[in-house]
Amino acid sequence: MGMEKLIVAATGNAHKLKEIRAVLGGWKILSEAEVGFCGDVEETGATFAENALIKAQAVCRATGLPALADDSGLCVEVLSGAPGVFSARYSGGGSAENRALLLKNLKGEKNRNAYFACAVALVFPDGRIVTAEGKTHGEILTHEQGENGFGYDSLFFSSDLKKSFAESSEEEKNAVSHRGRALRALEMKL
Repeated sequence: MGMEKLIVAATGNAHKLKEIRAVLGGWKILSEAEVGFCGDVEETGATFAENALIKAQAVCRATGLPALADDSGLCVEVLSGAPGVFSARYSGGGSAENRALLLKNLKGEKNRNAYFACAVALVFPDGRIVTAEGKTHGEILTHEQGENGFGYDSLFFSSDLKKSFAESSEEEKNAVSHRGRALRALEMKL
């Protein structure tokens, strides 16, 4: 397998790593741990695309290998796009606290339209950069449904699947998810 088909996934999130490997099956995707990268890259960008590029460039510089990063989040219409780039840090706690705060902030709200957005950046040691974005639309449920997935999946009712991401199989979710769409769009550019 040539170097061109080898990528370091710039994420410490095991769920994201699994999704990336599932969607980019023709590539050998290494985790940060597998290449000895243990740094913490600060996401200082104002957009998903900026954060993905910051992470990919940092991991590529540190490892000398092509690095793929994504930044993604949940954007809720009535909350002016929040939690957005702060999705993982929305409550200052973990995923359960983030979901609880989202439900609290939407209490009594009729408009529950939302979408997940994802930006991916692949940075090569020779300086080439390939980027792509993906979105998936739905709405926020009034209570958690399903046991699968992670993050906000149990609250996100997918317009495509007609059920929550947490009620979906990995294959179903990857087929319509923001990350799956962004990764497939990226792969088309390679």
